[in-house]
Formats: sequence, structure tokens, C-alpha cells
Amino acid sequence: MKIAVIGGGPGGLYFSALMKQLDPSHEVTVWERNRAEDTFGFGVVFSDETLGGIGNADTVVAEYMSERFARWTDIDITLNGVRHTVGGQGFAAMSRKELLQLLQRRAAELGVDVRFSTLAPDVDELSRDFDLVIASDGVNSQVRARYADSFGPSLDVRRNKYMWLGTDLVFEAFQFFVKDTQWGTMQIHGYPFSDSGSTFIVEMHEDVWRAAGFDATEGTAFPPGVSDEAAIAKIREIFADELAGHEVLANNSKWINFATVRNQSWRHGNVVLLGDAAHTAHFSIGSGTKLAMEDALALAACLHEHPTLEASLVAYESERRPVVESTQRAAQASLEWFENIGQYTAQDPVQFCFNLLTRSRRITQENLRLRDPEFAARVDAWFAASQAPLGNGDGEARPAMFQPFRVGGLELKNRIIVSSMDMYSAVDGVPGDFHLAHLGSKALGGAGLVMTEMVCVSETGRITPGCAGLYTDSQRDAWGRIVDFVHASSTARIGLQIGHSGRKGSTKLMWEGIDEPLESGNWQTVAPSSLAYGPGNQVPSELDRAGMDAIRDDFVAAARRGAEAGFDLLEVHAAHGYLLSSFLSPISNRRDDAYGGSLENRLRFPLEVFDAVRAAWPAERPVTVRISAVDWLPDGNTADDAVEIARAFIKHGAAAIDVSSGQIAKDEKPAFGRSYQTPFADRIRQAVGAESGVAVIAVGAISSYDDVNSILLAGRADLVAMGRTHLYDPQWTLHAAAEQDYRGAGADWPSQFRAGRRKPPSSRTDAVRPRLSLLREPDGDELPTHVRWTPRSSREALEPVNA
Repeated sequence: MKIAVIGGGPGGLYFSALMKQLDPSHEVTVWERNRAEDTFGFGVVFSDETLGGIGNADTVVAEYMSERFARWTDIDITLNGVRHTVGGQGFAAMSRKELLQLLQRRAAELGVDVRFSTLAPDVDELSRDFDLVIASDGVNSQVRARYADSFGPSLDVRRNKYMWLGTDLVFEAFQFFVKDTQWGTMQIHGYPFSDSGSTFIVEMHEDVWRAAGFDATEGTAFPPGVSDEAAIAKIREIFADELAGHEVLANNSKWINFATVRNQSWRHGNVVLLGDAAHTAHFSIGSGTKLAMEDALALAACLHEHPTLEASLVAYESERRPVVESTQRAAQASLEWFENIGQYTAQDPVQFCFNLLTRSRRITQENLRLRDPEFAARVDAWFAASQAPLGNGDGEARPAMFQPFRVGGLELKNRIIVSSMDMYSAVDGVPGDFHLAHLGSKALGGAGLVMTEMVCVSETGRITPGCAGLYTDSQRDAWGRIVDFVHASSTARIGLQIGHSGRKGSTKLMWEGIDEPLESGNWQTVAPSSLAYGPGNQVPSELDRAGMDAIRDDFVAAARRGAEAGFDLLEVHAAHGYLLSSFLSPISNRRDDAYGGSLENRLRFPLEVFDAVRAAWPAERPVTVRISAVDWLPDGNTADDAVEIARAFIKHGAAAIDVSSGQIAKDEKPAFGRSYQTPFADRIRQAVGAESGVAVIAVGAISSYDDVNSILLAGRADLVAMGRTHLYDPQWTLHAAAEQDYRGAGADWPSQFRAGRRKPPSSRTDAVRPRLSLLREPDGDELPTHVRWTPRSSREALEPVNA
């Protein structure tokens, strides 16, 4: 093949070398506008996984790199002068300049034509004259801009400011310095990359950046290679203690807003994007160089595994895109955590460290238990001790999910809630044997609290004809039977969720067509405004004062019946686009009276309902509220709005805020993913939950006990509600206890099930193996938990030190 490569960075050079290595007859030409000796940045970090791939692909490159690596396993996290060390992580870094020199030399050895200080010809010309054009021209790719219609790029420019610097202070490990200054929280990301230097990235929220006066050079056009020396001088002053007399080094260093680059496609004919031109991931989660070199390896391999160029490029993108998108999801969680870091600095340093380590959801408590069991145990012990003074436990360390918790005056044996899930199986609103079996099995399965589905407050407040209600005494009595079973047969508590469907009512059962209107037997829906939920849905009637009063009274009557049925807790459903939620959202509430417009006005009717329900419900039993934190739509409610909504309900007596999101309108665009709604619960807990003592409940795509424990230990929520997980395994909580080898009051097995407390043996996984060697060989690949980088010119193996 005849291949043109635009951009002589690590990705473009590594790809070129691999192609020539695979087949010397390839003609590969690289155009690099900078000189060979020019390089920007300081160090680059690699994972063991990436290094393994490089070793398999090119042993010459891998051996050269390994000789120059700084290696360590520790992370030091210093919060306002208090340091904690966590080991077992495993890092390797080297100078970016040395890496480029290595790849330049390797490309030359293999016969790649590299043209430095030379702009590439026009890409249309290259596309015509070459079989393949690689655009590895970076985050500001001109090739991507030229073919934007094909690539479909999007750039998400973030609000934090950061500057890439270096220092002659050689760190012994990865360093996070987090410092509350007079202007706000600032942080340093630092790591060693050689015997003589470390990367030193300073980052802060734009508001902090302006307050500190760093915006003095805003708008200044620094020529290539010129750094913002005024800002660097101030950084030296602010972080003088951390630098310990050492120098800050600059290299084309200036303030930047990180931009996450995504593309709908990486291909345009025979032109393909590689590295930062195709995608970026925030520096707090990894290295753009690492991703670019992984791209290069995959593209070179695909070109040699498939018979045509088209098939090769399709395979390349199919193979790499899921990996990149997974990295970007983790990076997104990480960058958002650092954007909001100021809300965590009041945490205990142990919890703060755990929170920082688990920010991207890639590291969890169980993962830490494998890497650094001592630190994991310290986190468990700290959590237990911190909960005891609040009346949540006896101070004994155990898995966080099995620490008890009080919601108002209601004590729960553990932190697991069976989330409300509509079953669409009632007859005339009356729950039957199915509901008894459904909720009874979940209560027997070990959860601390079992929630009903949304129980509708009136016949016309139902979502579907199969929805349960509490608008008749016969419905109350049927619910009472279920409540009595839960109380008599388990130590779980049972909660009632009440709501009104609003404009989402009069629709088919979920499995007949979710949110699709009934073809017969329909009823008139109501809403704050006459706006349909989606195309094809019924246009609701706009509620007047009389209608609002009637619905408020329906909520009160349902609450009274729920109390008579014996429910332990009441939740008002103000989420998911149902009636109260539709008042809260500007998407569905377009009123111009006192109940529309501002957030204060949109809150008015939901708070009226909540107040009336709270007054009707027994004072000793808690009332909670479920909200949709964000609408996932432009001009809809945001996380900032969710904080104010939560604050309002707390002020009116809510004992907990159950934080979901979306379902306001059919055209929403949620960012689904593992634990994707937890950041909203986290935001509310840090802003209002912790200070008020009101519980915050996380919900949404949380499926493992490890995720639950990690959420609780990091302080992102107080309780975790899980729905589909309990449909998959009604005894999920008890099984989680068995998996964690926990036995105690937080996971009490019903007497009838007690014989099943031990996980049954399966196949040969539980086989006991005999010893067949006289002497055990040490595992040469296994590093001690704590390894520090100690510069040595000989690059000898490191010796572990106690941390």
C-alpha cells in the first residue's frame, strides 16, 4: 500500500513503523509540521495492558521503552496537607520527548519517509494519490474539520482550566495535591517520568481561576512555544510547600479548557482518523498517547487481517470504538468529579481519598481490596465509626451495605431498597396474589426496604388499566394483606409510593406498547399545560384550580388509606414525567400563572400536595419524595435545578430524596451507563443532604454489591435502590451477604431459607487441588503492594518500601 500519514506524533509514527514491519513493501510517508526536536508536554503514562500490546507488536520499541520507564504502584493523595497512600495500582511513565525520539528512530530504521518541518499536501490531493490517508493531526485536526459532514464531530469543551507543566522534583508516586485556597479548591496531578523530572498539571474550576486572578492573561495570544510566565510564577507561590524548593518547568504552557472530542464516524473514503483527531479522554483517567498507540496497533493489524481497505477500516472502527467509548465514559465521570471537587474537600481525608480513587467507577472497594487490602479495611473501619454517632450502627466494620440506617424515625436493617417498579397487573386498581408474591419475595430476599410500584391516587390518575390504586377501601384492604405478610414473615420494612400519571396516563400495558395510547376504554388525561407527552399521545386538559384541589385531596385520601394499611413509609412520586414531575419541568409546564414560569412557581403545586400528604400521614412515619434530577433535554431541568428542588422538599419535611432522572418527554436523550444517575444523587447529597441530615437515595443501573458499597463509602448516597437487579434475583441482598461472607442482623435469612446461606458448590470450581511441587516458585510478575519510584541511573529493579 501507499500510505500518507498527516501528523508525526506517537500515534502516526507508531502506526507507520508497524506497517513497515508487517510488510516492508508498503510506502509510508509522514508529514510533520514541527521539527524533529520539537515536543510539547513532559511525561506519558501507560497501563500494563497497553505495554503488553506494544511488547507483542514490536519488541524493539517495547524493550527500549521498558529501559526508560519510571515504575511505581502507589498513589499519594494529599488533602490540605493530610496525606494518605494507596498501593497496588501499577504505573509506568516515560518522557514524551524520549518516546518521540525512539519512534522517530524506529520509523527511520524501517524505511518510513518522515518529513519534518513540512506541512502535508492538501488532503484531497493525498486521498487521490495514496491508497490510505491517516489523519493523526491532533485535537484541532484540520482533516476532521474538512470532512466534518462525514465524520460528524462534536467537541465538549469543559469548564475547568488546566495547565500542563513539569517540575524537577522527582515524585516517588502518583501525586494528587488538593488544596483549599482563599479563592477556592485547586488540584495538582503529578507523576514521575524519569530520573530528573515529573509531570505537574495544575487544574481548577474556572470560577476559582478567575477569583485567583489567572484571567489576567485571558485573550492573550501566546506564540507557539511561549508560556504564560505570569501565571506560572503565581503557581510557584501557591504550591511552594508542595514543590519543596524545586522549580516549575514550562513547555508551551498556557491555560486550556479540556475538550472531549467525539465523532460519529472515523472514516471518509480512504481517509481515517487516529488518536486525538478521532477521540480524546480527560488526562485524569489516562493518556492520549496511550490511546493513539492502541489505535495504531489495531489499525495496522486490521489492514493485514482483511482483504479490502473498506473491510479493514470497518473492522478497525468496530474494534476500537467500544474500547474508546468505555474509556470516555470513565473519563467523563472523572472530569466531572474534578470539576466539582470543591464539594468534597470537607469530607474526612480517608473518605475523600476513597472518593477520588473511585470517581470514574472503574476502581471499586473490592478492586481496592485486591490491590491494597490494608487501605480497603481502613475505609470500612472509618465508615463504621462515622455512622455510629448518627445512630446508624454500632461502629463494627462490615460491608457498608449492611450498616443499618434511619430514615426519619424508621430504622432499616441495611441500606438496600427494592425500587418501585410498575407491574401493570392489578384488576380495577386492586393488587392481588401476584403483588403478594412479588413484594413478599423481595422482602424475604433480604432488602431493608421494599417499595410498592407507583400506586395511583385516582382511577383517572392511573398510567394503564393494570395499575394499582389506593382510591377505594377494597384496594386499601388488599394492600393491608401484603403489608401484613411482609411484617409477619420478614424483618424488611415496606414503603408506599403514591402518584398521579398526568399526561402519561391512559396508555397500554408496558408489554403491549409502552407509553402508547389506549385504543379503547381510554380516559381524559390532565397536566399543567395542554402538551402531549409525545407524538401520538393524548393531548391533556390543562388543570384549573378546582382540578388541582381535587387531585391534592386524592393524594391525601390515598395517604390516609396507606397509613391504615400499615405501610412504614410513604413516598410522593414527583419524577418521570408524571403529574407532579410535569409541574416541575419547564418542558411540560408552560403555564403563565403562579404555577408556571420560574422554578419557585413550578414547585408550588408539588409542594402543596406534599404538605397536605405530610399532614395526613402519621407524624412518626417518614415521607420521602422521588424526583427526576435532570430532564435530558435542552432547556429542561438541570442538576442545579435538582439541588433547589431537593432543598425545597427537605424544607417542607421530606425525610429522604430519591434521585432518578428523565422520562419527562419521549424525545429525551439520556446518557445511559453503569450507575449513570448516581452523580445526581451525589450532587444533591453534597449540596443539601449531608448538612440537613436528610437521606439521599441513589438509583439507576446499579447492579453489583461492589458498586453499592463503593457508592456508600464514597458518600455519594445514603441508601441504594435497585429495581431490575431484584427482578433477576429476588434474594439478591442475601446472596450479596453470602458472597461477602457476611452474617449478621443486616442480612437475616428467614428460618425456612437458612440452610441456603452457603453458596452451593458447582462443577469443578470448588475442587481442592493437591500440592505437586516440592518447592513453590515465586511469582516474578507480582509486585508488592507499595512500590515507590526511586531514580537510579542503572534502571535496576525497585525495592519496596513501607508506606
